Amino acid sequence: MKHLAAYLLLGLGGNTSPSASDVKEVLESVGIEADNDRLEKLLSELEGKDINELISEGSTKLASVPSGGAGGAAAGGAAAAGGAAAAEEKAEEKKEEEKEESDEDMGFGLFD
Repeated sequence: MKHLAAYLLLGLGGNTSPSASDVKEVLESVGIEADNDRLEKLLSELEGKDINELISEGSTKLASVPSGGAGGAAAGGAAAAGGAAAAEEKAEEKKEEEKEESDEDMGFGLFD
């Protein structure tokens, strides 16, 4: 990941095809030692490819991956309604707690 991050930073800086020495220089500037084998593998995989196209292609693939959740709009609507009811209950409980606190004192101080 560190090699890819350095590669992407160089791409953002205008270097459309960073070399191994460019990536190493970025990593060394923040005190990280580059792994030559991984760096060479990354560069060979990205050689001749447009990084922006790869990112957009990966984004479309990620969009099709299920990531859990409520399971649909109907469930989402029910969850939202339940959330509103829960918020009301909390507000009511808070009001009740405030009343209880004032009743506990009963006009006496700690050192009376």
